[in-house]
Amino acid sequence: MKRLLVTGASGFMGSRVVNFYRGKYEICAPGHGALDITDEAQVMGRLRDWRPDYVVHCAAISDVGRCGREPERSWKINVDGAVNLAKASAAAGAKCLLCSSDQVYAGSLRKGPHREDETVNPCNLYGREKLCAEEKCLEANPDCVHLRLSWMYDAATLRQGEHGDFMRTFLEKLRTGEVLRYSTADIRGLTDVNEAAKNLEAAFGLEGGVYNFGSPNTKSMFDTVYSLFVQLGWDTGRLEKEEDTAPKDLTMSQEKLQRGGIFFTDTRERLLTVVRENAPF
Repeated sequence: MKRLLVTGASGFMGSRVVNFYRGKYEICAPGHGALDITDEAQVMGRLRDWRPDYVVHCAAISDVGRCGREPERSWKINVDGAVNLAKASAAAGAKCLLCSSDQVYAGSLRKGPHREDETVNPCNLYGREKLCAEEKCLEANPDCVHLRLSWMYDAATLRQGEHGDFMRTFLEKLRTGEVLRYSTADIRGLTDVNEAAKNLEAAFGLEGGVYNFGSPNTKSMFDTVYSLFVQLGWDTGRLEKEEDTAPKDLTMSQEKLQRGGIFFTDTRERLLTVVRENAPF
């Protein structure tokens, strides 16, 4: 059985990865006490001892606001920690997949779908950290793979205190009868985290580099939800537009990923399936 090391296994993405591959791989999912990713010597020693075949690095400070409030700490985790794992993976002979973010495209003046090779200048610290991590990790380990994840969701909650996401917030508002408000300026893909976890296995075979990794979408958040209501035959009068937000186009091209043989379901198609399975009525 191949060995899979997952960092951030108590987090949103990492916990789903562990659940999905449990029984198929021998999984090592160390907590912070067992693996401090900011300690280069410790990371080198742990990977040398554990000898994983694959490393999936999910640990991060992903809250954009928190990164701004704690710039030194977030940089150590999001950049230095990623570089340490990339170096240690190369030394241990393990394939390393690192979770990046569509936030690298935040602030881009270019319309999407964005391509991995375009010049970007992220407008928030989290995006800049992820971009810097990509560059430094690939310099240290050209075989590592960076996956620019879009906004992910799950209909199920795995642990108490887990942060909310689009889907669970949406389903709760359906239950309570609240008005649903969405931006007409925020254009991005929404990805079922379980589909992302499933596609990681195919990503083990990708050549080193950066890949957009998530469900495609070209509609605003409002238009995405509106089309969902229409398809389900629901009353669109429950929806309201938020038009006072700054334009943000985080849509991502899937061409490079698809050349690698990996495909994601379209955002609206997958949302329709998940909502049909979980809607309270």
